[in-house]
Amino acid sequence: MNRRYAIAAAVFAALLLVVTAVKVQYVPWATPSARAVEQRGPLSEAERGTIDIFERVSPSVVQVAAKSAATPLMGEESQGGASGTGFVWDRDGHLVTNNHVVANGGQIAVRFASGEVAQVDLVGTAPNYDLAVLRIRSVRELAPPVALGSSNDLKVGQSAFAIGNPFGLDQSMTSGIISALKRRLPTHGGREIANVIQTDAAINPGNSGGPLLDSAGRLIGVTTAIISPSGSNAGIGFAVPVDVVNRIVPELIRNGRVPTPGIGIVAAGEDVSTRLGVDGVIVVRTAPGSPAERAGIRGVNMSTGAVGDIITAAEGKPVRRLADLTDALEQAGAGKTVRLTVKRGSESRDVNVGIIDIERT
Repeated sequence: MNRRYAIAAAVFAALLLVVTAVKVQYVPWATPSARAVEQRGPLSEAERGTIDIFERVSPSVVQVAAKSAATPLMGEESQGGASGTGFVWDRDGHLVTNNHVVANGGQIAVRFASGEVAQVDLVGTAPNYDLAVLRIRSVRELAPPVALGSSNDLKVGQSAFAIGNPFGLDQSMTSGIISALKRRLPTHGGREIANVIQTDAAINPGNSGGPLLDSAGRLIGVTTAIISPSGSNAGIGFAVPVDVVNRIVPELIRNGRVPTPGIGIVAAGEDVSTRLGVDGVIVVRTAPGSPAERAGIRGVNMSTGAVGDIITAAEGKPVRRLADLTDALEQAGAGKTVRLTVKRGSESRDVNVGIIDIERT
């Protein structure tokens, strides 16, 4: 056996000497040169449409940065503060973004698509709708306002496009479809936004306040939130519908705030209604002197625990949860009257109740 290993080793050594003695030279088959570029055909109609949307709308989209006490503004490294997206609303220098982007910031700056940075003032906020309006301090040549569409006639499955600044990467565009309509989204204001748009267009931190567009490049919503365990896009993003935006923003420009319509009731939570098998809003109590009290609406009997009035409809439309009622009040507006259907025991009746701005009472 040892003799066999010795012979094999001797043969290998001899081969190694032969290979070492021979110079191996690589000779290419042809002279190397850059490869020719294949000419592509024309862009598809869908591609041309997407490119057109971005080129028309992106100049009107800005990056928004809010500076807290210990947070630097744009152009400096920041470990805190808020950063998001906004867009040109009108030719008077007003910009729209999310309330949560600017809620905790003192000094606010925006960066335009050109790279120019400008200081802005906070005109007004609407926490119940997660919307805020800014205004550029210095007069400048603005990109045109984003064209307005409608959220009333949207269909699940139609294309949707988002432009924003995810993770601080400016001028990013994503596309998808409208995944669902009439979602409800809780806000930091303690209420719910009704008829919220759900989309699978990638929305990440930094996109907040940016435009959600239809295939015509019209504004159909303002991106506001995502559902994700990791905090990054998981295919479920939400946008405040443009019909709400178009109602709230002019009010913010005029008055710096929007009324919070109410009738002066405290309502039971949905979990309570579900446990009791109640289809409607259970009135727990009414505020003294409120429109609800004056209309004869009665809350829970605190002595016996017996349920009093249950609001089941507003202006003839079913009210199954508190968001249905608040939506009806917001549609009517403070200073108006709403017709409510109220059930007490086995009997129902209609009552006309005045709507007030509950934040001012």
